[in-house]
Amino acid sequence: MKFSKKILAGAVAASLAMSAFAPMANAEVSASVGVASTYLWRGFELGSGTPAVSGSLDYSQGGFYAGVWGSSGDTTAGTEYDLYFGYGGEVGAFTYDVSLISYIYPTGQFSETEGVGDFMEAIISFGVGPVSLTYHDNIAGTSDDDIADGVNRYAFEEDYSYLNVSVALGDFSVAVGHHFEDADDAASSVTGDATHLDLSYAYNDNLSFTASAVVASDDGFEEADPTFVVSYSLPIE
Repeated sequence: MKFSKKILAGAVAASLAMSAFAPMANAEVSASVGVASTYLWRGFELGSGTPAVSGSLDYSQGGFYAGVWGSSGDTTAGTEYDLYFGYGGEVGAFTYDVSLISYIYPTGQFSETEGVGDFMEAIISFGVGPVSLTYHDNIAGTSDDDIADGVNRYAFEEDYSYLNVSVALGDFSVAVGHHFEDADDAASSVTGDATHLDLSYAYNDNLSFTASAVVASDDGFEEADPTFVVSYSLPIE
């Protein structure tokens, strides 16, 4: 399943143009810190049971936003920080959001990669009431030539994309996510598809619980045991 990268880039460019009309009086700066019992990423437990500490700093003006998110990281990739910007809004019960995010890993295996960030995704999200759909497309990942040269060998290839559909049911939520990876090069770290199911419960605005399991996968993804994660976040005033 693929979306046109030109369409995604155009959507993000349009969102930035719309943000220029947001009044300066609405500008806000916010920050938060958090801790999780392990690093759960799209159905896969990456932290080997090690708790992960994270923090974020965000700027928003009207529907436009930009920020940085950092984490103590996972077992393979090491520490991580992400840079992102986008634009979101709503029309009646319909919500939308378009953004770009660059994932950067200064330590661990990904530290050997080249370029601005180790991979970058264009993201489009739509929602109606309690249902939301989010599509991620890797627009600046590893290429076949990079793998042949030994560069970015641990990162996702450009063919990688991800789709998530979630439903909010009060304090509970259910999400199904699917990884699409079309590459068939044996040197790639990830090949094939995988589907995961997440069940989450928000005890309050700070404390949440998530049970996640990979329910279907191709040979390219390693089998993963179900994961239970406890997360606590705290806004910084």
